[in-house]
Amino acid sequence: MNAMRQRAKEHFPTVLLTLLSMVQALALEMLWSHIDDTSYLLEANWFALIAWLQISATLLGFVIIWVVYASNVMRFTWVPVTTDSLFPFIIGLLEFLQVKTLGPDWLGAWFVCTALIVALMNWVAHITMRRARYDPDNEAFFATRAPAQLSDFKAETIVVSSLVLIGIYLLIVPETGLVALLALLATLGLFAGLFYQAARFWESSVRE
Repeated sequence: MNAMRQRAKEHFPTVLLTLLSMVQALALEMLWSHIDDTSYLLEANWFALIAWLQISATLLGFVIIWVVYASNVMRFTWVPVTTDSLFPFIIGLLEFLQVKTLGPDWLGAWFVCTALIVALMNWVAHITMRRARYDPDNEAFFATRAPAQLSDFKAETIVVSSLVLIGIYLLIVPETGLVALLALLATLGLFAGLFYQAARFWESSVRE
């Protein structure tokens, strides 16, 4: 491997996490500003409950994005390409849009935005693993794991499709009733499950 490729492999994780941390910091600042500027969050009513569930799911989503990125760059090495540096900005734009659509009046748009984030993070994780597979430094990890097939993404497809369908439904039939509550609780459960999977992946990685 030439010196430039080796230098790129060594320094890219730091560059990538720095980019992502800057984007995440801005998204968190926007989230805090939304909380600070939304007066009804302190009221004991249904709107406040829906809004806090949205905020909780959004914050948990930010954490999962960080954990997935940090785990991947610490677990694998690969020769980066230009798009690897672009993904944090795209994810950041979606996070900003997600924060802007917080609130019971924008539930449909929020669900669609959340679906796009979940889909993009799965795509980023997939192409990262695909590039890492061809790097000899990761041979021990991939030696007993077959390349992913389209059928391996059934669960992710169902999740993203469900979020999109819920979003479209709430755009057509705006409501903040039981459907919205159940959908938000399911989203929180999904994100909790994703966080658990990411934590298990990291634990298994450091034990290998």
